[in-house]
Amino acid sequence: MSLSICSLASGSSGNCYVVSSGSVTLLVDAGISARRIRDGLSARGFDPKALNGVLVTHEHADHIKGIAVLAKQGVPVFANERTLSAIRAEGVDPGDARIFSTGDTFEVGDIAVETFPLSHDCADPAGYAFRSGGARAAVVTDTGVITEQILRQMVSSDILVLESNHDESVLRVGRYPWFLKQRILSERGHLSNDAAAEAAAQAILRSDPSRPAKLVLLAHLSRENNFPEMARTTMENVFREHGISPRAARIDILPRSEPGLVYEI
Repeated sequence: MSLSICSLASGSSGNCYVVSSGSVTLLVDAGISARRIRDGLSARGFDPKALNGVLVTHEHADHIKGIAVLAKQGVPVFANERTLSAIRAEGVDPGDARIFSTGDTFEVGDIAVETFPLSHDCADPAGYAFRSGGARAAVVTDTGVITEQILRQMVSSDILVLESNHDESVLRVGRYPWFLKQRILSERGHLSNDAAAEAAAQAILRSDPSRPAKLVLLAHLSRENNFPEMARTTMENVFREHGISPRAARIDILPRSEPGLVYEI
């Protein structure tokens, strides 16, 4: 098995994840500056000059901030057609972009990339799953619901980056205006701790027991409406309710604004 994954930032102020097979290095989103991406890659042992592509989930600013500079440096940008149009409408030049249709599978070197639809308030949001050397990883963030198609990707992944954006009770009594609360809580918003925990539990229960224990990395936590230990405790409690052994999965929290650990499988 040969995949590693690392978060350079994970939150409303910016999102960027690194997926590497050793010979191929990809980014999922580039929602922080190109300089921060370069520094984060170097700090975690990746070569900033050896990026093989950026895979864009959607066009919101916290996912595309560094795209234009990376594209000028010759890094390929992968996105579906509607997302590319929306990126350009934001005044961002994605360069000579590589277009796919959501649902396609394509290869970048020795990494097979599977694309699947998410549910978010943007043009055409896409999630990504990765296969290399028998290892599998998936990035599932910025979706208001978990569909059966998303769940299948979660089931087959050894490493799962999963949005656990907010605690619903904290959000409802918090200071956000009502229209923003409604957006976040909608099926085109963000996953709550409870929704993420239930989805992760179902993925573990349906996983092949001969595979390694699943590594669940909780992502995109709200600074205003969540706390890392609240997200972790919610998931641990749901796992216990479903009778899931602690040996079946490891839970970790991705930092919001700085590079995290490099996780390998």
